[in-house]
Amino acid sequence: MRRAFLRAKRHRSNAQWGLDLAKCGDLYKFTSVNMDVPDLVGEDMTVNRREFVAGLVAGALVPTTSLANAVGQGQLTLGDMQVMTLSDGHLTLPRSMLFAGLESDAVDQILQTRGVPDGPIHPPINVTLMRHGGRVVLFDAGSGPGFQNTAGQLTNALDAAGVAPEEVSHVVFTHCHPDHLWGVLDDFDDPLFPNAEYLMGEAEWAYWFDPNTASTISGDRASMAVGARRRLEVMEERLSRFKGGQEILPGVAAHASYGHTPGHMSFELRDGQQSLLIGGDAIGNHHVSFAKPEWSIGTDQDGELAGKTRVRLLDMLAHDQMQMIGYHFPNGGIGRVETVQGAYRFVPSHDS
Repeated sequence: MRRAFLRAKRHRSNAQWGLDLAKCGDLYKFTSVNMDVPDLVGEDMTVNRREFVAGLVAGALVPTTSLANAVGQGQLTLGDMQVMTLSDGHLTLPRSMLFAGLESDAVDQILQTRGVPDGPIHPPINVTLMRHGGRVVLFDAGSGPGFQNTAGQLTNALDAAGVAPEEVSHVVFTHCHPDHLWGVLDDFDDPLFPNAEYLMGEAEWAYWFDPNTASTISGDRASMAVGARRRLEVMEERLSRFKGGQEILPGVAAHASYGHTPGHMSFELRDGQQSLLIGGDAIGNHHVSFAKPEWSIGTDQDGELAGKTRVRLLDMLAHDQMQMIGYHFPNGGIGRVETVQGAYRFVPSHDS
């Protein structure tokens, strides 16, 4: 009965959304073809219909992640830490969204060199799972059922890894963008991880929980602010906040990496001499942001600060030969950073 009610509710919401389409801003520019409709109702936005339809077609042509490959290709051990990446599927994003303001010929040359085909970009989504000291920890929660139809596959990946949502003890967030946060709620808008404690940087929490953010952020991101606050309200009683430099769990330290969002955090996992950086979106792709890390990417809220953060992190990773997990990197996202001709290169673990 509840499932039927939810379907009817969503049908009504979609109908209302369609009637309000003319009032919607360049929604697809930053979000998706399958927005979390309850977050949009009543918002004053407009949509670029051509880009919206193009994204919808592109998303439909790319198959969703199957159960057979739901578990990411990356696994490693750091002392007593067992770490693996789980696939939440992938996103479908127009190049104009990611590389607006950059010289298109220079971008195309970098992408061609990295083997990225023409057309929309399809970034993988790698959610990190860590087992350590009796804890089952997720770093970010994926997209959930309301973002893009090529994403939201985390529950399949957990099942393939033999982990029930009830077994997850902690969910640690890098930031509050939809493909990292929205998966905390299930199809019924209930918490997907009913027994989990949540952890988030206090600056990130303060920004997205502020009710004024939706009206002060750029118009094409307002729906993200509404969706983030709705989920933070659900988690509030079980969420702990921290600052950069704190050890938030045994062997896990928060690393402030602001710019992509105002309070973005990365996380260093360390056991003895072995270490790993979970980078979130501080380094959001394995091509342009390695070749030209100082360049502003369209998804960065503060492009200048994000560029400085990328340079600092890449330099640290290359110098220390620290392993890393890229949230939107290929082949499960685990690898290392190398310097090459004044820039950087991502080397997946299976190639190193």
